[in-house]
Amino acid sequence: MGLSGLLHFLTPETDSSLYRNDRVRMTRDDRGNFVDSEGVATEPHELSVRDARQLSSAGSMTLERNGFELRAAPVADYDFLDHQEVITGYYRDCEQLVADATGARVWAFDHNIRSAGGQAEKRQVKGGQDVQGPAHIVHGDYTLRSAPERLMQLTRPASINDTLRDVIPAGQGLIPEDVAEDAVADGGRFAIINVWRNIDTVPVATHPLALCDGQSVEPEDLVVFEIHMPDRIGENYWAKFDARHTFYCYPEMTRDEALLIKQWDSAGLLALSDGKQADHAGDGPCTFSFHSAFHDPDTPGDAPDRWSIEVRCVALY
Repeated sequence: MGLSGLLHFLTPETDSSLYRNDRVRMTRDDRGNFVDSEGVATEPHELSVRDARQLSSAGSMTLERNGFELRAAPVADYDFLDHQEVITGYYRDCEQLVADATGARVWAFDHNIRSAGGQAEKRQVKGGQDVQGPAHIVHGDYTLRSAPERLMQLTRPASINDTLRDVIPAGQGLIPEDVAEDAVADGGRFAIINVWRNIDTVPVATHPLALCDGQSVEPEDLVVFEIHMPDRIGENYWAKFDARHTFYCYPEMTRDEALLIKQWDSAGLLALSDGKQADHAGDGPCTFSFHSAFHDPDTPGDAPDRWSIEVRCVALY
């Protein structure tokens, strides 16, 4: 059993190069808003989204193999619309969650608050960015280039788009440079993992999150998508549709649950070798999980709006 709904993918004609092109891009301002785009052409697909809560414990999804897992994680009574409260308190909770799941050394470094209603009302986080809408495009947050680049940026002083710019001492970075260099060197390993949480008092009823089993992704599915920010250029992978993709959802997530979503793993099966994309294999860690908000046609019209937070963490093994 599961849900059904529309998920949006890039069109088959979109340039599938894994390397830099200037045709698929968006510009983002210092408030976190997307203000311009180029080369973005999407198409909807109505898909079955499996209920991950119905899986047996033996077949449940794991962060290592599939790219996501759900954890029971009661949370303190944070005001998630207060930037300082999130970065000085909740970030520590997220670091502990990821450390417990991976055994790695973890730093939380960025976050977004999302709500369709909050975006429509132009709500702002106290001392932080604007509230963003749910992301209705199948994507992964980092690429072969942008993942290690982002890690090394975190060893340098914070800039305008960094959520920690006011708490990291001047002239310092978040992560020691020698530790990061070891992680990106041959034999090292790092991952970027999101901690996704419902921050409302009622379960998620609208814009639920679909997660693609990382084992069902192949190199030809990936399109490099550039994000131009005031202080840097980032990259995502956006997805082209393929029937082999398998999507899951955890319906009615509560505030006391946390969903860990792998955004990049340097030990993953889609890692590059000698400049060529490695063949996909059936065993071993996945590189990331594609994910997207989606519309379930069975959602009641008066269902409450979804309010969520995702905190990005870097894990060094």
